[in-house]
Amino acid sequence: MCGFVGFTNYINDDGLVLGSMMDAIVHRGPDAEGKYVDDDIALGFRRLSIIDLEGGNQPMLNEDQSKILVFNGEIYNYKLLREELIENGHTFSTNADSEVVLHGFEQWGADVVKRLRGMFAFVIFSKDDRSIFGARDMFGIKPFYYTISENSFIFGSEIKAFLPHPEFQKKLNEEALAHYLSFQYSPTEETFFKDVYKLPPAHYFVFKDGKIEKTRYFKPEFKTVPGVVDFYADEIDKTLRESVEAHKIADVEVGSFLSSGIDSSYIAEAAKVDKTFTVGFESNDGDRYNEIGFAKQFADTIGVENISKVITPEEYWATFPKIQYQMDEPLADPASIALYFVSKLASEHVKVVMSGEGADELFGGYRIYQEPLTLTFYDRLPFGLRRFVSKVCEYLPKIYGVNYLIRRGKTIEERYIGNANIFSKKERNTLLKSEIAKQTCAPKILCDEFYDEVASKDDVTKMQYLDINMWLMGDILLKADKTSMANSLELRVPFLDKEVMALATTLPLACRVNTTSTKIALRRAAEKTLPRVTAQKDKLGFPVPIREWLREEEYYNKVKEQFTSEIADKYFNTDKLVKMLDVHKKGKTDLSRKIWTVYTFLVWYGEYFK
Repeated sequence: MCGFVGFTNYINDDGLVLGSMMDAIVHRGPDAEGKYVDDDIALGFRRLSIIDLEGGNQPMLNEDQSKILVFNGEIYNYKLLREELIENGHTFSTNADSEVVLHGFEQWGADVVKRLRGMFAFVIFSKDDRSIFGARDMFGIKPFYYTISENSFIFGSEIKAFLPHPEFQKKLNEEALAHYLSFQYSPTEETFFKDVYKLPPAHYFVFKDGKIEKTRYFKPEFKTVPGVVDFYADEIDKTLRESVEAHKIADVEVGSFLSSGIDSSYIAEAAKVDKTFTVGFESNDGDRYNEIGFAKQFADTIGVENISKVITPEEYWATFPKIQYQMDEPLADPASIALYFVSKLASEHVKVVMSGEGADELFGGYRIYQEPLTLTFYDRLPFGLRRFVSKVCEYLPKIYGVNYLIRRGKTIEERYIGNANIFSKKERNTLLKSEIAKQTCAPKILCDEFYDEVASKDDVTKMQYLDINMWLMGDILLKADKTSMANSLELRVPFLDKEVMALATTLPLACRVNTTSTKIALRRAAEKTLPRVTAQKDKLGFPVPIREWLREEEYYNKVKEQFTSEIADKYFNTDKLVKMLDVHKKGKTDLSRKIWTVYTFLVWYGEYFK
């Protein structure tokens, strides 16, 4: 696991600039560094050594030195690809998986990305035609950012690496702020930095003569195949264990994160690791926010060590600005801070960990997926009548029951934008001062592209498809990559594997979700080796007591200070922010998610723009 930066080279002091850019991401690769600079391109690399510890340094050149690679990720089928490439006449100088990507591009061109099993973002510069080929893995596990200025194409693993470049102009993208207030993350290819973009998952590009052309090389297709739960449970267990075995490839020790739920527990048991890692929070509400006891009990059951840490409120709040800096873009998911702390804990013992990200999206794990299946007497009323009631209720105070009537008068495409739905367009426009932000499209518009691709599917499949394409990349994998790499730790996600995905998309709805359970076939698979209480446990996922803290005087005042700051006044109607905070503190309504979303942006802004 590593990090890279690069730019087309038309500036003075290119080596010094490149060095400063590399320094900004030293946390991604503290073990080694490398540079390649010529008249047309500058490439920088920071290495965290996992496979072929002595070799495998980058930038990496092919046999005739006509192509140069910088690569971030792991290729789990690299040994098989290596054998095939050797049979085709390629000569290898290392045992690193990254060299397979370089020779694979020589052999298969852009189609190399379809052969790779793993997580990756990479760039290959071809000297002959001065073109740049780049790609990102099918899920977006590894990040890739780029910007095109008048004279340079700048790219890399993190946006903060762009800041030292003399042509990079740091400017806030106010449209991204509007979207973020609804989604709690940046949901489009555009980022919070004006003219900086994310390469979408499952895309490759060619940059030549100042222009970039992107191509999508993979789309998940849900083509269900008839079968009973027990059949799919057997297939899941077999496929997941094979994926875990592939993900264990390393020349260093591999550990595993462990919460109290099925996903990480299943991975930890299948991987047969020696060490697992868990964090919890101090709280006045018993063990609601602390999974350490459950995790330790499970670790004892499977005979592995569990190393844990209790995070104090003081630690959480003090570390929060640093974590937002590491994220590059604001992310208002409170669990990201827990993930940072468990990554820090794990990095003191191992270089690689496995985790359970992706299971919910692929196998139907979120409770909200049950909503389309939960029919009441009200749902049997004509949809036209329910839509009329919904429209009326939008003008009523948000008392108990009103939101239910609003949602039940809308189609799934109208009401579901993902696991986080913080502010509606109307709500965010009452808070925002920026006219640019106010004119930004409604959240639903951003989802339409993906809903259109699964228009004929059932509502649950539509929700899963949307989350795979938006929520997974924008929230789940962003925090997984940035918090682990901030601590020089490689995080691997065996659920997000092309073979596991191929199986998951064949599961009938009855094997995913019903009115009483989620992840039905996955839970049945887990029961083969896990205690039933673990296999059937509801999802928690490092819960954080934000709601409680915001009602305590100390943290209420901390947030209020931000809500009445000059930064807040620049972008928001601060009286409305303070009113929202006061309503929550009095206990009338839980507005913690809305408050935290705004607060997170203000803290992030202070790190990058103040």
